[in-house]
Amino acid sequence: MRRCLIVANRTLGGHELLAEVVARHESDPREFHIVVPASHGHGTWTEGHAVAQARDALDHAIAHFRDEGLEVTGEVGDENPALAVGDALRREHFDEIIVSTLPLGPSRWMKRDLPKRLAREHNLPVTHVVADAVLAD
Repeated sequence: MRRCLIVANRTLGGHELLAEVVARHESDPREFHIVVPASHGHGTWTEGHAVAQARDALDHAIAHFRDEGLEVTGEVGDENPALAVGDALRREHFDEIIVSTLPLGPSRWMKRDLPKRLAREHNLPVTHVVADAVLAD
């Protein structure tokens, strides 16, 4: 069975990501693994707070994806999304990557050109999903 690595943080609960994942699964069943980078938010945060927030988002996403009948696992990763993806790929095999970001303006990941960077570094197909700007608060 094909395996897909999803990397998302603030957009993890967005309907665009869920729609993409469900559509992929319906066309060709696959397993999904979510990596949520423990990114620091706005203001003063500790590493522990960032990890706790990422874990909470991951737990909610896994439950929501499973409610849709998807086989999904997940982990909290390094705060740098490129390192978090690299860590997951060193431990497990994946056939593709889905990167979910905020729109270009508010997205720090897009400023780093994360989708193209991951495709170059890991030689895997990368799908970029852009969430609604409403998540950018």
